[in-house]
Amino acid sequence: MTFQQVFGHEPTVRYSAPGRVNLIGEHTDYNEGYVLPFAIDRRTTASIAPRADRLLRVASAFDPETVLSLSLDELSPDAMDGWSAYVFGIAWALQEQGADLSRATGLDIYIDSDVPVGAGLSSSAAIECGVALAFNDLWELGLDRKQLARVGQYSENHAVGAPTGIMDQSASLLGEQDAVVFLDCRTLDTAVVDMALQAEGLEVLVVDTRVEHAHATGGYAARRASCEKGAQVLGVEALRDVAVDDLPRAQELLDDETFRRVRHIVTEDQRVLDTVRTLREQGARAIGDLLVASHESMRDDFEISVPELDLAVATAMANGAVGARMTGGGFGGSAIAVVDREARETIATAVTAAFADAGFREPTVFTVHAAQGARRDS
Repeated sequence: MTFQQVFGHEPTVRYSAPGRVNLIGEHTDYNEGYVLPFAIDRRTTASIAPRADRLLRVASAFDPETVLSLSLDELSPDAMDGWSAYVFGIAWALQEQGADLSRATGLDIYIDSDVPVGAGLSSSAAIECGVALAFNDLWELGLDRKQLARVGQYSENHAVGAPTGIMDQSASLLGEQDAVVFLDCRTLDTAVVDMALQAEGLEVLVVDTRVEHAHATGGYAARRASCEKGAQVLGVEALRDVAVDDLPRAQELLDDETFRRVRHIVTEDQRVLDTVRTLREQGARAIGDLLVASHESMRDDFEISVPELDLAVATAMANGAVGARMTGGGFGGSAIAVVDREARETIATAVTAAFADAGFREPTVFTVHAAQGARRDS
């Protein structure tokens, strides 16, 4: 169905925002560390028309028969149900963060997307960021993109109930073509770093294992709690403040599980810094070992991988990938592999065959390219 079929009139504007792939830097964001994501050429579109009243009405291509409504005067996480919290939650978070919505008018909003849901490519942030940019423009709130990223994170944490960091929203709002966003999650300083994959004849292959994950469930929250416990015992504000050279001391003070969680974060922060330096000095062909080391750390120390992700990474590497790792929060979702363009089909076929041999569900394998962040399309 279309916007017109659902609401009975045409939209006046369209905004879109991309999903993201995290090249490296997993679970470091809520530890005030470093991440290196990029926006992808899969987007969520919000088609919108203004209303004369204060009502927000939302529908989506995933469930076009259902139109959910909430007044701007009744914004509360308790009043939001299911996926609609990704839209209504942004309006609520804007208000909570100090935006004056007293003169804002209602909107009809229709969401459509080609970002795979549950694949670890941040389909949720794509909704949040497209809607946030639209609200900011249409209600003339005057916020910049870094402020909108904070609004998106606040909504995800407090309206949706997922204890995520700010990486996904930053990538979706700040991404640029053929580049990664180097983000310091403590200061929110950003730098755009060229990947130059096209010039190198490289592509990023995504293997969606189709093992769905959910950040609002226990595994993600448990890892975050372990990180907070580690920081508290080590006497630091966040694990960002622990260096690789501090790990022997940390091992003496922490129980084994907490230490391994801490070790992943500390070494992953260092891998992000090393990847940025390597991209700038040597190019994308030189980052493969860092990607593989990141995956091994997530598999062994943070314990967020699953057999399907491990098989995707191992198979890609055995068939000539430059580097590969799981990406996203873990417990399912996707793996990525940096591959030579001419080897793409061979690697994709090999991964699909390996999944069949293992008795796993058939994966969805596709390429992504680093793309522009959230924007007004019409």
